Amino acid sequence: MEKENRKTQILDLALRLIREKGYVAISYDDLSKQLGVTKASIHYHFEKKEDLGVAVTERIQRNLESFLASISDSSMSVEEKLKQFIARQFAMIGEGICPISSLQSDFLSLSEPMKEKVREISQLELNILITIVTNGHNEGSGQPAEAIEAQAVTILSCIKGALQYKRTLGKDVMPQILDQLNRLIRL
Repeated sequence: MEKENRKTQILDLALRLIREKGYVAISYDDLSKQLGVTKASIHYHFEKKEDLGVAVTERIQRNLESFLASISDSSMSVEEKLKQFIARQFAMIGEGICPISSLQSDFLSLSEPMKEKVREISQLELNILITIVTNGHNEGSGQPAEAIEAQAVTILSCIKGALQYKRTLGKDVMPQILDQLNRLIRL
């Protein structure tokens, strides 16, 4: 039990540090100092930093899959699904930046296995928005899949940008963004 607890502590801290300063900028030294353990203890659970990064992305993936399942079989309105997605984003980032966005910004510096995991969680996040947008269109609207995906990318980009502006300016622009996004979905 102690081993699993330590592993969870390492993952929690790694995720927090990724939100604060990015994946590439964190080190096992950062983790060991903040947890009050040796670097060998970190290596025991995650031999290489890539192993830690993969574990973090898998945690994010499970969280996204759980959210997708919760809205897929739901009778919630599109607006409510979008609100829940945004609330989930706020909960995930805290005072930092979205860990997916952080990993995306480090993308070119990542190993191939990490790049693949970041692609997977990026696509999953986009699929959630595609699901929400698809539900926002009337059945038989004839909206092509490319248009729905483009709309989902636009919405996701707006949300991520609004989160950055909130962090930088300290001004919550989400209510205005949500209103505009709901209008966009209903087009």
